[in-house]
Amino acid sequence: MTKSVYTEEYNQFRKMLIAARKTTNLTQAELSIKLQRPQSYVSKYERGERRLDLIEFLELAEVLKIDPLVFIQQLKVESIYI
Repeated sequence: MTKSVYTEEYNQFRKMLIAARKTTNLTQAELSIKLQRPQSYVSKYERGERRLDLIEFLELAEVLKIDPLVFIQQLKVESIYI
């Protein structure tokens, strides 16, 4: 079984997170400050070098002001076409 960080679905998840960050006009550095994490944390999950767990995703969604349920529904819809 392929680790999910290497699937097209996870790649879509990363792209959507990057788009959400850019929509809020935050740089990686600015987002990392809001998350109280190093900038490398944001960089690594955006590049796919690090997976986000559910709790981390929920923290990120709160900072980015995105509804996690809507985000996941959109991911599911977009993943159908992958």
